[in-house]
Amino acid sequence: MEKFLLLVFILLGSCKVQSQTYRINGSVKDITSGSKLSYANIRINNSTTGTISNINGDYILKTKGGSTAFIASFIGYKSDTVRITVNNNEEINFLLEPIELEISEVTVEPGLNPAYDIIKKTIKSKKESLKKISNYKYSAYTKGLIKTTRDFSSGSFSLTTQDTGKLKITGILENESRGFYKKPDNNKHFIVGRKQTANTPPFINILTGGNVIQSFYEDDLTFMGKKIPSPISDGALSYYYYYIEKEFALDNKKVYQIFFNTDNLAAPGFYGKLFIEDSTFHLLKLEVNLNQMANPGGLFNHVKIFQQFSVFNNDKALPVDYRLVAEGNYLGLAKFGFELHTIMNSYEINTEVDEELFEGAVISVLPGADSKDQNYWNSIKTIPNTIQEEIAYNRIDSLSRVAKTFGQDFSLLAPSLQLNKYISITGPLTLYSFNKIQGHTLNLELFFNDAETQRLTFDAGASYGFADKLVKKYLSAEYLFGEYRTTKFKMNLYDKVNSLFSSSDNYNTFTSTFLSLFTKYDFRSYFYSKGLDIKIESDVLPELNLGIGLITRKDYSANNNSNFSIFYPDKNYSDNKQIFDVNINAVNASFKIDFRKYLEDGFFRRKIYSQNNIQFEGSAIISKNDFLDSDIDFSLFSVGTFGSFITAGNWSLDFSANKVYSTGSVPLQWQYALPGNIAVAGKNNSFRTLKIGEVFGDDVTTLFLRHNFNDDLFRLSQIPVLNNLQLQLSTHLNVALSKMSNRSKEILPISYISFTKPFYELGFSISHPLIPISFEFTWKLNYFDKNNFVFGINTIAL
Repeated sequence: MEKFLLLVFILLGSCKVQSQTYRINGSVKDITSGSKLSYANIRINNSTTGTISNINGDYILKTKGGSTAFIASFIGYKSDTVRITVNNNEEINFLLEPIELEISEVTVEPGLNPAYDIIKKTIKSKKESLKKISNYKYSAYTKGLIKTTRDFSSGSFSLTTQDTGKLKITGILENESRGFYKKPDNNKHFIVGRKQTANTPPFINILTGGNVIQSFYEDDLTFMGKKIPSPISDGALSYYYYYIEKEFALDNKKVYQIFFNTDNLAAPGFYGKLFIEDSTFHLLKLEVNLNQMANPGGLFNHVKIFQQFSVFNNDKALPVDYRLVAEGNYLGLAKFGFELHTIMNSYEINTEVDEELFEGAVISVLPGADSKDQNYWNSIKTIPNTIQEEIAYNRIDSLSRVAKTFGQDFSLLAPSLQLNKYISITGPLTLYSFNKIQGHTLNLELFFNDAETQRLTFDAGASYGFADKLVKKYLSAEYLFGEYRTTKFKMNLYDKVNSLFSSSDNYNTFTSTFLSLFTKYDFRSYFYSKGLDIKIESDVLPELNLGIGLITRKDYSANNNSNFSIFYPDKNYSDNKQIFDVNINAVNASFKIDFRKYLEDGFFRRKIYSQNNIQFEGSAIISKNDFLDSDIDFSLFSVGTFGSFITAGNWSLDFSANKVYSTGSVPLQWQYALPGNIAVAGKNNSFRTLKIGEVFGDDVTTLFLRHNFNDDLFRLSQIPVLNNLQLQLSTHLNVALSKMSNRSKEILPISYISFTKPFYELGFSISHPLIPISFEFTWKLNYFDKNNFVFGINTIAL
C-alpha cells in the first residue's frame, strides 16, 4: 500500500512538472503544394517523446528547455529537422519534401507472391520485437468526439421515424493517463486528468483512454464483440491475402504499401493498407477498415482504424497513436458517429516496474482528476482542437446551462419524468396499471438521486386500487459509504401488493396490464405485504461482498376484486392463489464472489466485462419463533453460480446454475418457482415450456445452458441470402428438479407439481444484432403434456 501511495504521489508530482514545460506548436506541410499533412510524426531526437499532427496537419508538443532537435516525418517524404534552444513557447512549422521513387519491377513467379514474403518477415520481426520488451511505461492523451444529428442532454436522446440530418459534434471528452505493462499480461492505467462536455458522463470518459487501445502488433483483436486476427498475427497468412500496391521512401529507407483483405469474404476481418519498412520489416503504419462481416448487422457505414508505430532503440516497436473513426445509422432512425484519437509518448522501456502496481483496479481515476483547470489542459494537450471542436465545446456547454422545463423530455413511453438532475416523478408508462386484485390503479412516485456525490437515493410512492379500495405506499432509501461506495445500507418500508414468486418472474407491469385489459389473461397471483426490510452489504474484498439484514413482514392473501376487460366482459379471470397468512421476522444474509477485474472510476468500483468469467452468490433467510418472535420456523438457503466462457473462436457458452433448499415449514410465498413464461414469449434463463409459477418447491435445482454460435453457422453455410444477413444462432438446454418437503406440504394451501427426476427442455433461437428480438423454438424432452413444443418471442420489451 505504501508503494502504491508513493506511485500516486509521483504521478501527481509529474503533472506539476509537466506544467513547467514549454509548448511547441505548428504545422506540417508539403513543401511543393503547401497542403498540410494529416497525422505526421513529430518527435524529439534521441528520446521517446513525440506527438502526431491532427487531421489538419497541426500539432502540439511539450518539451523541457535547452537545445533540442525536433524531427517531423511522413512516409513518402524526407524528414525535416529543426534544432533550437528552447526557453519559451515556440512555433515551428515543418516543410517536408516529397521523395520520388520508381516502383521496382516485380517478377512474380507461378505460385509466389512477393507480398507474402514481406508479411512472413514482418511476422518474424514482430515476434523478435515483442520478445525484447518485458515491460514499459508511457503517457497518453485522448480526445473523443461523439456525433449525432441533434444535440442531446445527459440521459435523453430520442429516435425519430427517419434521420436524414447532417452529423455534428454533440459530445467531447478528453483525458490524460499513465499506462504500465509487464509480461505476460499485466496492465495498469491511471487517469490523471479528465474532462468532458456536460452531456457526457465521466464514466464513459475512462473507457476511451490509453487503456482501451489495441495494438496491431498483438495477434488477436476484439472489435464489436468479435475476435479478429491482426494482419500480422501468426495465422494471418492463412486468413488474409496480400499484394504490393506501391513503394515509398522514408528518408533513405524503402517502405512497402501492401493491400490486404480476408481470403474468405464471408469471414469477419480487416481490409486496407499496411506500411512496412524494408530490411527491418517493421510495421510502421496501417490504415484499415472493418469489413461487413465484422460489422454487427450493418450498423456502421464504416469503421476505420489508423495506427502508427515507432521503433525505439532500433528493435522495439510500440504504438504511438491510435485513431478510430466510425459512422452508422440505426435502422435509418438515428445517425451517429464517434471518433477516438489517442497519442502515446514518453515511453520507458524495460525499466523497473513493481509487481504491487498491478494489484487492485486495472484502471483508477486519481484524486483531483476531475478538478483540473484550463491551464492544466492547455499544458498537457497534444492534439490541437479544430475550429469545429472549439465551436462545439462552447455550444454544448451553453446548452447544458439552459434550465430544463417540466415536460421538456416528455415521452409517452417514459417510465419516469426528470424534473432536474436530482428529482424525477412517475412517467406516463407507469402512472396507470391494472390487475385482477386492485383493478384500475393510479401510481404516483417520487425519485431522488444525489447526482453530485452519488451516495444517497430514495424513492417514495403511493398507489390506489379502485377495485380493492386500498391505498398502498412504500418508502425505499439507499446510502453508499466508503471511498468507492462499496458499502451499501438499504431500507424498505412498505404496505403493498406483492407478486407471487416475483424472484422468478421477469415480465414488467406494463405487459401484465396490457394482457389483462385486452385478453383478460393475468398470469400473476398476488398477495398483500406490510413490513420493513433493512440490510447492509459491503465489499469486504474487491472479489467478495457480504450482506446481513433483518426482515419483519406480515403477508396475507388477496382475492379477485375486478373482472374488467376491454374485449372480454363475460370471461372470468383465473382465481388468485391463496397463500399462507403469516407474520415473519427473519435474518437475511448473503454473499457474492466475483473474480472479474475492475476499474475505479472516481465514484465506484465497476467490474469489467469478460467473455471468460464465473461468479458465485448465495443467500440465507432464517425465521425463528424463539428468538425472533416469528410465527413460523424455517430456513431457506440459495447458492448459485453463473458466467460464460469462450468455447471456440467467437463461440461462447453462458451458464447459470442454482440450488434452493430449506428446513422447516416454508410458506408458499417464500418458496421458489421455476422461471416460466407467458404464451408465445420467452426470457433468458427460464423454462420456455412452463408457465409462470407452474412448478415450485422448497428444494429446487436449476441449470441453464446457452451456446452462442453468433452468425458463424449461417455465414459458413454459404446459403444464398442467409449467409449475408448476419443472423445469430444460439441453442439452449434447461434442466430442473423441484421437490416439496413434508413440513411445507402441511401448510401448503394449493396443489403443486414436482419434478423428482430431472426435467429437460431443448431449443434454439434466431436473432439479429440490431433488433432486440429473438425467435425461439423449444421442445420438452420429458414430462410431456400440452406444451411439448413452444414458439416464443424473446424481447426486453415484455
